[in-house]
Amino acid sequence: MNKLVFILIGTASLLACNSNDKKTEKTREEIVQDSLAFEKAKQLAADSANATAIQWLDSTSLDMGKVKQGAVVEVSFRFKNSGSKPLVITNVSASCGCTVPEKPEKPYEPGEEGVIKAKFDSKGQQKGEHRKHVTVIANTSPGQHDLNFRVEITD
Repeated sequence: MNKLVFILIGTASLLACNSNDKKTEKTREEIVQDSLAFEKAKQLAADSANATAIQWLDSTSLDMGKVKQGAVVEVSFRFKNSGSKPLVITNVSASCGCTVPEKPEKPYEPGEEGVIKAKFDSKGQQKGEHRKHVTVIANTSPGQHDLNFRVEITD
């Protein structure tokens, strides 16, 4: 049931972008990989022996202001492992193909800081306000963290 919900959310997210660039859309394989990573993170989070804590050093909701249509905006969310076990980020996904997040590959030791970055490409997007979401899955409790940003596309 959880996999079905996740796949439906992923499909709806893909349809939410009005991008004509097919290269930015997630393939079925990528959606399945996201689903598998989500399940793996859920298992890690369920094992309290591996759980740690994450502290977001800045706001988890950012306002990027106005950008000209066609511009690429980079968003950064700083974090710190505030727990006592290594922090492992198993998946970072975006609400649509117009936003491409970077997943940190290394584990973060207690007290260590890191950054989740995402690039929003406004090419092909409608003018006006856009609200985008980045989901982070990690060995924390809870295991899912939602990051958001807002951008307004102008001429």
